[in-house]
Amino acid sequence: MKHIATMALMLHLAITHVYAQPFPIKMAFSGTAEASAINLQQPDTSTGEENVTGGGTLGPFTFQNVTATATSPSSQPPPDCSGSTLLFFPRVTGAGIARFRDGSLLNVKLTDGGDCIDLVANEGHCTLTFQITGGTGRFKDASGILTYTETALPVLSDYFGNPVFFDETGELTGMVSGVDREKNRQEERH
Repeated sequence: MKHIATMALMLHLAITHVYAQPFPIKMAFSGTAEASAINLQQPDTSTGEENVTGGGTLGPFTFQNVTATATSPSSQPPPDCSGSTLLFFPRVTGAGIARFRDGSLLNVKLTDGGDCIDLVANEGHCTLTFQITGGTGRFKDASGILTYTETALPVLSDYFGNPVFFDETGELTGMVSGVDREKNRQEERH
C-alpha cells in the first residue's frame, strides 16, 4: 500500500511538473481592425477591435481584442516611434480572447502598448503586451505574457479621409504555462 501511494505521488508530481512548465509560443495571424460597437467609456479614447485568424504553437486560432486607444498622440513616445513623421497613440485598457479549434478559450488582459503611425508610409505598427488570465478547456489554468505585434494598412476611409478599416498581419509571441502539453501537441497536429 505504501508503495502504491509513493508511485501515485511521483506520478502526480511528474504530471504537475510537465503541466506547469512555461514554454514559448509563436503564432502568425492576419485579419482586420475597425472601430468597435463596444464602448469602453474611457475618457479621451476611442474603442477599437481587432479580429484575426492564424496558427502556430498552440494550433489554429481566432483572436479578437477590444481596446481603448488615446485620441491624442503621446507627448513622450517610445524611442522606436519618435520623429516628425511618426505619431504614437497609447492603448490604455482592453482585453482579448483567443478561440481554438478544440473549443478552448485563452483570455488575456492588456497591460501595455500602443500604435505607432507612420505618416509617410501610411501604415501603423502596433505592439501590445497582454497578461494571460486563464481561459477554458486546456487553458483553464494558463498564465503568462503574450506580445501582439502587427502592421496595419488602411483599406477604407470615412468621408473626411480618416482611415476607419484596416488589414492586419502579425504575430503573437511569448511564454505560457499551466497548459497540458500533450493536449496542446494533439491540437497543433490537427
